[in-house]
Amino acid sequence: MSREAKIAIQAVEPGSIADEAGIERGDKLISISGQKIKDIFDYRFLTAEETLTICVQKKDGEVWEIEVEKDQYEDLGMDFEDSLMDASKSCTNKCIFCFIDQLPEGMRETLYFKDDDSRLSYLSGNYATLTNMKDEDLDRIIRYKMSPLNVSVHTTNPELRKFMLGNRFGGAVLAKMRKLAEGGISMNTQIVLCRGINDGDELDRTISELSGLYPGMSSISVVPVGLTRWRKGLHSLRAYDKDSSAEVVHQVEKWQKKLLEEKESRIAYIADEFYIMSEIELPGYSEYEDFPQLENGVGLVAVLKNEFDEYLESFGSGEPAGRYNGVERHISIATGVSVYKYIKEMTDRLEKRYNKLNVTVYPIKNDFFGENVTVTGLLTGRDIAAQLKEASMGQELLISRSMLKAGEEIFLDDFTLKNLSDSLGVTVTVVENTGEDFINKVLGGK
Repeated sequence: MSREAKIAIQAVEPGSIADEAGIERGDKLISISGQKIKDIFDYRFLTAEETLTICVQKKDGEVWEIEVEKDQYEDLGMDFEDSLMDASKSCTNKCIFCFIDQLPEGMRETLYFKDDDSRLSYLSGNYATLTNMKDEDLDRIIRYKMSPLNVSVHTTNPELRKFMLGNRFGGAVLAKMRKLAEGGISMNTQIVLCRGINDGDELDRTISELSGLYPGMSSISVVPVGLTRWRKGLHSLRAYDKDSSAEVVHQVEKWQKKLLEEKESRIAYIADEFYIMSEIELPGYSEYEDFPQLENGVGLVAVLKNEFDEYLESFGSGEPAGRYNGVERHISIATGVSVYKYIKEMTDRLEKRYNKLNVTVYPIKNDFFGENVTVTGLLTGRDIAAQLKEASMGQELLISRSMLKAGEEIFLDDFTLKNLSDSLGVTVTVVENTGEDFINKVLGGK
């Protein structure tokens, strides 16, 4: 029996179907109803049935076949070491704008892994280019209804896409997406815009052809290329400035107006960074419709401001009980350069309402990646420590959760929250990415 046919069971939920059947941690799953399991989608699809046969190899090597009757879609109660039950597909592209290629040496190993896996797109929201997918892979996505799917497009011009992705198989993306759309798969797409390469007329072409797949094409995000100071031996790219960013905003807003009239949806959305760089006012909350591209930095500021307004208004004329006791409170906030203006506006409003509150907001320049990188989520602990070493911190320093590794208190440069607190001699408090938590933490709540 092949190694791939046996999948180690990491945990069994007490009282579950698997537990009652005698399946234990360390056993290996061989098949479901005679079908080999390639990954989590095979597993979910095959275990959805009401009657099935589980074949497992016990820790002593004995093979059990277990007949199961259950409710449709009822979970068996088994967990596996890898959420995919299979190795992630690595990226075979050599994109001219790849952010990972612009990382310095010496960072933790996981940051250098390039995945290009449509399954992770469905499970985790990652973006896939579809370049490593054949017709049978697309059929599998349709059969298993892996929707919505996130796709990195960048351009629908076949020759230009081959160049941008550094992959001779990169030109067929529109045909693949059309097949997915016709199969009932909804897609969110991103265009990483490279100045003078896939903007201008090429951007018009891409938005036109992608929006033609609506309603299968749920949304298109237009985001600026990220350029770090570590770009060496890579294709020459120019950063967007105020004027070129404004051109992008006006161009995409024309498409939004046209598509809203024709399809009752804007479909195409502009990353907050373009508005901030162009100094054009951000759209209102309702203009982002159902916020399909928040993870791509589209509408993050609008959501934060709306949550802030709603939570502050919920206090009425009274005080937020248990959060602000009226005593003198002096704190500081470290944030990215791009959102400094908006964070300062919110703290100014809080200071005006609570006259004993004193908040100093510090925009942190990204020396680690370079000054072209201005977002809060890519700030490092050492940059914050270095730039605030002589600053007045007050009683507490607030930072955004987006700066830290998921589930851990560690920055991108492996500087820990404790390292930062010790180096500055102040308590560092993490703020969740919501308007409510922002207000609570500024006012001293938990």
